[in-house]
Amino acid sequence: MKSKSDPRHQNRVKTVKLLFEKNFQKSLKLEKSSTASKIMTSRVKIDKLIAECAPAWPLDQISPVDLATLRLAVWELKFKKNKEPYRAIIDEAVEIAKEFGSESSASFVNGVLGSIIKSSKTIQVER
Repeated sequence: MKSKSDPRHQNRVKTVKLLFEKNFQKSLKLEKSSTASKIMTSRVKIDKLIAECAPAWPLDQISPVDLATLRLAVWELKFKKNKEPYRAIIDEAVEIAKEFGSESSASFVNGVLGSIIKSSKTIQVER
């Protein structure tokens, strides 16, 4: 992350906020072309990856902010067409977790995403 004013960072924060809101307001309509909408389309596959890489934490026990952050980062790592370096994606996710999550959010998000990167050779993502 270069700065909080970086447009990519601001777009990620906006997406995490929309995903967080969608978690509580199921009827929330998302723009079809938005990143949040694309993430929700792949949510089942994304959640499966998160569950496999954080087996001690069932999805319903993960903080909604952390879950929204993880969903965005996993989508960027595994489903986004034009990928950025995985270190940049993880760094951004950790920064968002620090900004909006609890004291332990950043290390939790970093650990789960690290596990996903390490196991990406063994976990097959169906597109």
